[in-house]
Amino acid sequence: MIEQYTQVLESNLLFQGIGTGELDDMLRCLDVRTARYPKDSAIFLAGNPPRWVGMVLKGTVQVVRDDIFGNRSILAKLLPGDLFGEAFACAESNALPVSVLAVTDCDVLLMDYRRIITTCSSSCVFHSRLIENMMRILAQKNLNLNQKIEILSTRSTREKVMAYLSLQAAGQGSSQFEIPFNRQELADYLSVERSALSRELGAMEREGLISFSKSSFQLHEP
Repeated sequence: MIEQYTQVLESNLLFQGIGTGELDDMLRCLDVRTARYPKDSAIFLAGNPPRWVGMVLKGTVQVVRDDIFGNRSILAKLLPGDLFGEAFACAESNALPVSVLAVTDCDVLLMDYRRIITTCSSSCVFHSRLIENMMRILAQKNLNLNQKIEILSTRSTREKVMAYLSLQAAGQGSSQFEIPFNRQELADYLSVERSALSRELGAMEREGLISFSKSSFQLHEP
């Protein structure tokens, strides 16, 4: 299965600086495996011990946290080339605090994190680069987490929406942009009720602050 996803692998930050000719040797060194998951199935389950670092090769994946009452919070939505599970695996957590779910039919690459962070006995020339790249990825994920904390620390639904949309606009370099969530997913991401989110979006549009259609948004000058 790996051969058909060479382009996804080569464009991933984890493999940045690793030549095309080295990619096959590196994958053998990491002893990677691929797996297919049908829609709505669990790739990782909360409570299980983390061992694997995953990469989405095809499809859409969500990282979610469910509380004891069944309320779900979406932590991230992942597309081909995105990694998941790396922070928990590298930290050697006893149990995963989150689940990773297949939103669509998915192909996934699984890597043993110990083979990523530990230089192998054959001293592969690409291994130090791999470790350096992983450190960059973990740092970026930490920045993303801090951004979400900033969003959730705001008090009202409107403040959460504006904080999120402003970050999306800044990240995409335009006042007109697409978000990766539908309405229910956005409500879960912002930890608000969907009905409250819909009311607030409607009010903000009537006041001329935003305009939107499905997942397309535009911010307007006050």
